[in-house]
Amino acid sequence: MFVVLLRFAGNKDAAGLHMSGHQEWIRRGLDDGVFLLVGSIRPGLGGAVLAHGTSLEELEKRVNDDPFVAENVVSAEIIDIAPGTADERLNFLL
Repeated sequence: MFVVLLRFAGNKDAAGLHMSGHQEWIRRGLDDGVFLLVGSIRPGLGGAVLAHGTSLEELEKRVNDDPFVAENVVSAEIIDIAPGTADERLNFLL
């Protein structure tokens, strides 16, 4: 399981130019079953993605395909989590 932090970077002002590509990237991740949750980092610091069912290498490639990452709108940090215990509603993550 992974948490991807997408924090605004040097080219933050170009977000509007790349928003449709970024939204398509999110849709692909959800449609592929890799992204479980996508949201914003408050207050206006960027975004976060909860990912599952992929390898670190595959996720790195997917993250690098995000137009926001490619155009330095955000910088990406991937946190690799080895789930140990979970609420029963999240047992599929174990």
